[in-house]
Amino acid sequence: MYEAAHGRAPAVATGIKRAVGNDTMVFTYQGDGDLASIGTAEIVHAAHRGEKIVTIFVNNAIYGMTGGQMAPTTLLGMKTATCPYGRDAAIHGYPLKMTEIAASLEGTAYVTRQSVHSVPAIRKAKKAIRKAFENSMNGKGSNLVEIVSTCNSGWKMSPVAANKWMVENMFPKYPLGDIKDKE
Repeated sequence: MYEAAHGRAPAVATGIKRAVGNDTMVFTYQGDGDLASIGTAEIVHAAHRGEKIVTIFVNNAIYGMTGGQMAPTTLLGMKTATCPYGRDAAIHGYPLKMTEIAASLEGTAYVTRQSVHSVPAIRKAKKAIRKAFENSMNGKGSNLVEIVSTCNSGWKMSPVAANKWMVENMFPKYPLGDIKDKE
């Protein structure tokens, strides 16, 4: 295991994969603030080069580990510590759909968006992660699995309420399913 500076995991993973070759599984696990903010260039360039790594991207639409600030994926109208009146496109811009951006790049082999809000969803997410790992080990390019998730502490909701809010508000903006699959 290696720890990379915030946002730099795809660059570190690229170096490791190139140094050790296809025999070793190399993956990153990144939140939306890490991947879609400071790491935007890193993930875009690793994906467009087709680096044979897997990126597991957890999107909870907030900086969950550092106080609940607005993230690049925060929904319009969503309140956070840094936009207490809700995200306003005129002030803050629009939420980034990183998975769609990755899918548009020629170097990506498999790009999917899953969730963990129910047992069937967890099973689909596990299958998606396994497929991404298999693609990577078979040298099929870059693979990205987005997991739409809750942050009940950052959202200031119970786990049940957070799951309901995610289904009602996040899934319309971040629909689940495979976006790209180069078989």
